[in-house]
Amino acid sequence: MRVLSFVTVSALALGTALPVMAQDRSFNFALGLGVGAAPEYMGSDSTVAVAAPTFTFGSLKWGAIDTGNGVRGIPDNGVSLNAAFRVLGDRTAEDSPELAGLEDIDIAVELGFGLAFQQTNWMAFGEIRKGVTGHNGVTGTLGADLILRPNDRFVIKAGPRVNFGNDEFANTYFGVPTGGTATFAGYDATGGALGAGVQVTGTYFLDDNWSLEGGVSYEMLLGDAADSPITMNGSEDQWRIQIGLSRQFTLNF
Repeated sequence: MRVLSFVTVSALALGTALPVMAQDRSFNFALGLGVGAAPEYMGSDSTVAVAAPTFTFGSLKWGAIDTGNGVRGIPDNGVSLNAAFRVLGDRTAEDSPELAGLEDIDIAVELGFGLAFQQTNWMAFGEIRKGVTGHNGVTGTLGADLILRPNDRFVIKAGPRVNFGNDEFANTYFGVPTGGTATFAGYDATGGALGAGVQVTGTYFLDDNWSLEGGVSYEMLLGDAADSPITMNGSEDQWRIQIGLSRQFTLNF
């Protein structure tokens, strides 16, 4: 009877402890959907309506890993490791007849990581991403932001950006096959700094879970991106504007 009692008590204790232990592992993030306007394709001088998902890393707590203060929390000052995510729209000759002879490009999803140095009212960061759909190239961004918090619900960030891409990325979006097309002469694009500009974003937290997000950015294409026949036929000035709704989630496991 004592053995049975011991097993029963132990099982109950373990069953009580497991949920507590599970709560020690958590992942906080936000997912959203934004709509806006952007160039029809990189280097284009035409603007089209776009819709794109958004992802914001909040925090991860798992064993020895304890990083981030949550989507709504103010990041700790110092160096942090973050997830990096970007979506690029597709490019087709059906939508843009001047691109006839160039390969169509599917919607590209880029995943990677970044390092940030955070202070109360400013931050600097760098990130590297790999195309998992649409292209197989490697891209990256260096940037810095001035951070304003008019109140506990509103955050404004504004600062410069420099975008990079390797040869494969540059040639995918700015290259033209040998022999050219009816519109463009042949062009072999190489990587490097492909664009520089400025970005301004604002986030307004509607409640503990939902937020309204908006942003505007300007990028001037550089290097082989600017010299590409695709851009010469379009524009090196690339404007984007977006507004969307986002919801935060916390997964305990």
